[in-house]
Amino acid sequence: MKLDLHNHTSRCNHAQGSMEDYVLEAIKEGVEVFGFSDHAPLGFDEGYRMGESEMDSYEKEFFALKEKYADQIALRLGYEADYLPTKTIESVFARKVDFLIGSVHFLGEWGFDNPESVFTGFDGDEFDRRGLENVWRAYFAAMADMAKSGRFNIVGHFDLIKLPGRYKGKKPDEAVIVALEAIKESDMAIEINASGWRKSIGEQYPSIEILKIAYELKIPLTFGSDSHSPSHVAKELGRAYDLARSIGYKEAALFEDKKMRMVKI
Repeated sequence: MKLDLHNHTSRCNHAQGSMEDYVLEAIKEGVEVFGFSDHAPLGFDEGYRMGESEMDSYEKEFFALKEKYADQIALRLGYEADYLPTKTIESVFARKVDFLIGSVHFLGEWGFDNPESVFTGFDGDEFDRRGLENVWRAYFAAMADMAKSGRFNIVGHFDLIKLPGRYKGKKPDEAVIVALEAIKESDMAIEINASGWRKSIGEQYPSIEILKIAYELKIPLTFGSDSHSPSHVAKELGRAYDLARSIGYKEAALFEDKKMRMVKI
């Protein structure tokens, strides 16, 4: 089954295209199950997510499209919600959705993958100021805490911290293992996120070494384009499926009403 659960629209303020544009592209690309997971409100960083007042209209439009295209594609409703305990908006977790993607884009209020905040007024690079190893450990500790919270279904772009290219090729270490074990304990799925192939990092999230450990731990796998334009929908998904199969995965995790079921890939 071809599924693509991680996708954004213009509602997040840094993507292009209407929800219907994405549905039509997914149908064209032969996607059987397509998920919307626009960035949930957080109380700050408003330029990169919808506001709390927009959730109702987002969901209303989703259900209209779900009905309109029911005979052509199965649609799933979700949010990508940042794990940042000091900025949590509880209403996000009360929404009746199919899944929640938990992601870490911030360490404190430092958006480490946002070009606008990599430099934060200090002389030099914020990664160097904090220390590369300290940033690495803090990121995966946040991933572990996110999993332990029990509030999410899918782990978003597990090793996003490598995005600026500072850690490409770094081998999984104890911090990574601890985070993966927390994900396993929390019965979450981890995604192959294809967006890394579109970016300067030039590889999927997570790395193949991490995916192999996830497979050994029997962590369920799912797939997402992380599209920010209709043109991104399903791009590189075939490559992601081939990678998953080469590691040993034969099934993918699919969600409905926050319940996981496995389908053959």
